[in-house]
Amino acid sequence: MPAPAGQTIGFALVDNFSMIAFVSALEPLRLANRVSGRPLFAWKLYSRDGRPVSASNGLSIPVDGAFPDVPVHGQLFVCGGIDIERQDHGALSAQLRKLSARGAILGALCTGTYVLAKAGLLEGHRCTIHWENLDSLRERFPDLNVTQELFEFDRSRITCAGGTAAIDMMLSYIARQTSAETAALVTDELIHHRMREAGERQRMELRTRLGVAHPKLLAVISRMERNLEAPLACTKLAREAKVSARQLERLFQKYIGASPTRYYLQLRLSRARTLLLQTSMPVLSVGLACGFISASHFSKCYSEFFNRTPSHERRQLLPARVAGKG
Repeated sequence: MPAPAGQTIGFALVDNFSMIAFVSALEPLRLANRVSGRPLFAWKLYSRDGRPVSASNGLSIPVDGAFPDVPVHGQLFVCGGIDIERQDHGALSAQLRKLSARGAILGALCTGTYVLAKAGLLEGHRCTIHWENLDSLRERFPDLNVTQELFEFDRSRITCAGGTAAIDMMLSYIARQTSAETAALVTDELIHHRMREAGERQRMELRTRLGVAHPKLLAVISRMERNLEAPLACTKLAREAKVSARQLERLFQKYIGASPTRYYLQLRLSRARTLLLQTSMPVLSVGLACGFISASHFSKCYSEFFNRTPSHERRQLLPARVAGKG
């Protein structure tokens, strides 16, 4: 994926884009110019209408033009953020297709992967996205090869999980376009300590997240997280962990403060809430994707846990989105 030195990289900032992902991608380019003493990279920013665009943190960024103004050459990174599926990306998608037809390098930061997918530009390519949006992307585009990597380089497509993973993605990009030495100097300037590899975890290890070190309990919870659509019986989970059902119950009560059944239900309902807020999937489809056998059972469990029905969750969300509260 070679590109000439002195290249200009475009950033398409969608409404409510992730500021941390954008800055994490931009600053390594600036520092590459500084440590090399040469203008290796330049950048241009674009928004839907060419006017300043607000990030999800409320800060507004001036841009160089509108999406249709992006030159049909070079490389462009789509920087996504919250509410990505609820926006109209028509103008951006059209320009992305033009760029693709001319052989441009197309990238995505955070939920920008969704925009590339919706434009039909990720077929046959590996891609990644922020872990929180992983399930919704897979549900919306089941044929895509979506991974849980920090970032993916696959020919002319570059995708990134967002957050500070954008630093590692761009450091790898700099190393490919210039040299490993330049990327190492930039890493030091960022006080980043080391460049993370693409295959490193997006999330903290389960034991760190939960503050639990018991290996059998962690093994059971890991199995639960991998089986939300088709929940496993607690007796099966106990048997796999080589403990009795009573022992498993005691482990959960001691370290988690809930029964295995209750904790498993919480995992499934949390995933359901993510799908309700991030996708336009019908409520029944969300319930089925999270292991509930009927709409009534899903609604009952959801109401007991969140104090509102799945349908009300959606209705309550819309006014806030219209007001731009995110």
